[in-house]
Amino acid sequence: MIGGGPAGLMAADVLSRAGVKVDLYDAMPSVGRKFLIAGKGGMNITHSEPFDKFLSRYGSAQAHVKPLLDTFGPEALRAWARDLGIETFVGSSGKVFPADMKAAPLLRAWLHRLRAGGVSFHMRHQWQGWDDQMLQFATPEGQKTAGADAVVLALGGGSWARLGSTGTWVPLLCQRGVLVLPLQPSNCGFDVAWTGFFRNRFAGQPLKSVQASFTGPAGSEFCQRGELIVTANGVEGNLIYKMSALLREQIAASGSAVLYLDLAPGKDKQFLIDKVSKPRGKHSLANHLRKQIAIDGLKAALLREVLPKEDFDNPVRLCETIKALPIKLLAARPIDEAISSAGGVSFEALDRHLMIRSMPGVFCAGEMLDWEAPTGGYLLTACFASGHVAGMGVLSWLKMEGKSLLLS
Repeated sequence: MIGGGPAGLMAADVLSRAGVKVDLYDAMPSVGRKFLIAGKGGMNITHSEPFDKFLSRYGSAQAHVKPLLDTFGPEALRAWARDLGIETFVGSSGKVFPADMKAAPLLRAWLHRLRAGGVSFHMRHQWQGWDDQMLQFATPEGQKTAGADAVVLALGGGSWARLGSTGTWVPLLCQRGVLVLPLQPSNCGFDVAWTGFFRNRFAGQPLKSVQASFTGPAGSEFCQRGELIVTANGVEGNLIYKMSALLREQIAASGSAVLYLDLAPGKDKQFLIDKVSKPRGKHSLANHLRKQIAIDGLKAALLREVLPKEDFDNPVRLCETIKALPIKLLAARPIDEAISSAGGVSFEALDRHLMIRSMPGVFCAGEMLDWEAPTGGYLLTACFASGHVAGMGVLSWLKMEGKSLLLS
């Protein structure tokens, strides 16, 4: 087992509970680092929405992800946590959390079961590929090798390199002829060419109670209420993350993407025009907008970013922009700033057990596979599910090969 994130640990769990000897290698000093960071502020492990809607969150990869979720989906994940002594509950948004909202107790209980099941952990082992059939590792004590009857690679994507997801495995598999799609940022922020005044005054502030709309290059549409964060470089936050795949694809196709924000969702344009058209007397325009339609602060500043000064005296033009304020996105933020990554090992290179077709006995799982999903429990669920499928695949492989031990 190479990689100690949720996918690798799940594969180790499946194998050790079946009585298989497992050695788990990881480049970091401890396992589950990204898992623990993701749990800060509340460990959202999955989502309770209907399966079809849940599956739709995986976009173009849903046909490949469905068999994984059919094998180990949200309900199976909750039952697995319960078996570890961790009860879960459904929050008001439909997200599923451990009862105490924390990641650490779940990870501790999990590692206790893995160690009790005979899993051996080898930390600070940076995988460097193969020398003939032997696995090669760089360690603080120098180069080391290890043999294996089968190997599960669960090496993560390319985001958050400081937590171990470096993407350095890509050339190692490409050299072996494995089809790997380029890693790209997902659940990420995007660059916007803010004016210096706007950047200095409003960077870091949340933009609440807005509705974002966008039409992708293939005609796919996104329209959802929520909030986002204005940054010095552009925009980020949950509302942006949910549409990051569509935005990234549009930028790749045309060099930029235009996102439209409704600054007054729930109020139609004519209502706003009527309110803004009222005499303002001695009030400044800023006070008039604040009193009449609750547009002030960051929302008012955004209007000043995109509207010529003379358009503020045109109620129709002003209200059209309030209902559809264009934000031009120039590029995704660097992959190491992203929550997750897209791209990775193509499903076409894998069989249904997630074994590399051209490398019998070598399996892949987790974020290193070519899929992506928004935050909200979807990322973790697919990582867990792919680790489970890979672990079951190894069991089938060992049985077929007549093996009784796994040293990987």
